Amino acid sequence: MTRFRRTATAAAALAFTAAATAVLGFAGPASAHVTVNPKEATQGGYARVAFRVPNESDTASTTKLEVVLPENAPVGSVSTMPVPGWTVTTEKRKVDPPIEVHGSQLTEAVSKITWTASGDAGVKPGQFQEFPVSMGPLPQVDSMIFKTLQTYSDGNISRWIDDPAPGAEEPEHPAPVLTLAAAAAPAGSATPTAAVAAPDDDDDDGGNGLAVGLGVAGLVAGLAGLVLGGLAFTRTRRQPVAKA
Repeated sequence: MTRFRRTATAAAALAFTAAATAVLGFAGPASAHVTVNPKEATQGGYARVAFRVPNESDTASTTKLEVVLPENAPVGSVSTMPVPGWTVTTEKRKVDPPIEVHGSQLTEAVSKITWTASGDAGVKPGQFQEFPVSMGPLPQVDSMIFKTLQTYSDGNISRWIDDPAPGAEEPEHPAPVLTLAAAAAPAGSATPTAAVAAPDDDDDDGGNGLAVGLGVAGLVAGLAGLVLGGLAFTRTRRQPVAKA
């Protein structure tokens, strides 16, 4: 009986492990997608961001990364940081109207960045790699969506191209999103408070009249006090001195 219970327990444990592995194996790749870090920047400024690429395959390496910059939010200056073992190329497109960068009008903007691994430099299973980019001035939009293709050494391609929907669940293959916040107002540029209005002529006259009236009343009260004091003093001197 004891042996039967042990066998049943072992079988149940194996079944649970297999089910858990299947669930985790299905859910894992959905969460390990390409992202941009940091996820927020400021409109009109420059930002250093990195495209973080995890490797989801158990057998193949990531050998190529293609990042497409959004057409509705062109950036005038885009530069990449060297990544050991990887080569990088950029493609450009015409923009109209031109982009102003430091007083210059640019009619072209970077439309795509491609990183390609050389030799054995690919992102191996269980690893991730970051690809840094500096860009700016950032456009006056709420966000930038970078549609991205991740190519593996076995020829498979993960297409991170789904646009996020506000209030909805994350799509199966979400594109990296950089949220842009409005620039803070410069110091001293706040709307000045309204100055206290100066009284008009009528108010001035009324104020001056009131002051004069109060002054006259005070003067009259003072004279009255002096008169009363003098009378009291005179009466005191006229009273006879009591004899001893």
